[in-house]
Amino acid sequence: MSLVDLASERFGGRVLVANDEFFAEKENLLKPDAPVFIDGKYTDRGKWMDGWETRRRREPGHDWCIVRLGLPGRIHAITVDTSHFLANYPEACSVEACAAPEDTDASALADSDVWTEILPHTPLEGNAENRFEIEATERLTHLRLRIYPDGGVARLRVWGEVLPDWERLSQTQEAIDLVAIQHGGRPLACSNEFYGSTLNLIRPDRSKTMADGWETGRRRGPGYDWAILQLGRPGVVESVEVDTAFFKGNFPDSCSLDGCDTADEEAVLRGEVSWFPLMPQAKLMPDHRHVFNEGLAPHSRVTHVRFNIHPDGGVSRLRLFGRLV
Repeated sequence: MSLVDLASERFGGRVLVANDEFFAEKENLLKPDAPVFIDGKYTDRGKWMDGWETRRRREPGHDWCIVRLGLPGRIHAITVDTSHFLANYPEACSVEACAAPEDTDASALADSDVWTEILPHTPLEGNAENRFEIEATERLTHLRLRIYPDGGVARLRVWGEVLPDWERLSQTQEAIDLVAIQHGGRPLACSNEFYGSTLNLIRPDRSKTMADGWETGRRRGPGYDWAILQLGRPGVVESVEVDTAFFKGNFPDSCSLDGCDTADEEAVLRGEVSWFPLMPQAKLMPDHRHVFNEGLAPHSRVTHVRFNIHPDGGVSRLRLFGRLV
C-alpha cells in the first residue's frame, strides 16, 4: 500500500500549538524537505536547528505540541525524526490522536478528553529516523506529540491512507479531482519512476521544480511508459488536465488515458483487467498545462486509470475532474 504523509505542510498540515519552542519553531516539524544542519549558524536564542526544540526543562513535566493533519485518514506508521539532534533529543515520546472538526480551537482541544493514545511512552534514538508502526483503524484528524522531558525533534511524519469526507463530497455540485491524494487517490504501479515518483502526479499543489513530478528514465527500445492510479471512489471522468510544468527538454511527446471498472485491486496489479480508452493519444507541449475536454469516453464508470506517456519523459501533475457515481 502506498502511504502518504498525512501531516505534511504541503497537504495543509499545521502545528497548531506547542507549550514551548524556545530554540526552534514548531512549524519546522512538518516541512516536506529533509532536515539540514548548518555548522556555525546561531540565532539570538542559541544554535539554529532545523526542527522543533524546547528549552532545558528545570521542573517536572514534559513538552508537547498539537498537529492538525492536512489529510485526515487512517494512520499506519509514525516517524519521529531526530536528525542532527545528538545530545539534545528527547529520551522518549508518546502520541495521542483524535477526530475533531477542522476549525476546533487548539486551546480547547488541548484541555479536552477526546484523545486516544496510539503510541505509548517509547524510547527515542538521537540523530535517527525513529519509525513506529501504528494500529489505528478509525479516521483521525489531529495528533498530540509528547516528548519526555524536553529537547528537539527535526521532523514528524504521519504515514497513512487518506479517508476523505465522502458525505460532504457527495453533496457538492462541482466537479472534483477524482484521483487527487486529498480525495483518496493513490498510485498502484508504474513502468518506471527513475527520476520522480508517481505519487507526485496527484499532489494537490502545483509543482515547484522539475524534481517535483513523475519522470521516467530515457527509453531506448520500443514501447511507452505508464502509471496505474486508483481513484478514491468510482466516478465519471469529464475533463483531464496534464501539466508538464518545468519539463522542457524531457516532456513526453504525447499521452493517452485508459480506464477500468473493478473492485479487484489484485487483478489490476496482475494485469488481468480489460482496459478501455478514456482519452485518445494527444500531443503535449513543454512546460504547459493541458486541458482535454473533447473526445473523452462518454459516461464510463471508472475505478482505476492507466496514464500512458509516449514514449517516456516527465509530467508534473495529472487531474481527472468529474463526478462520483
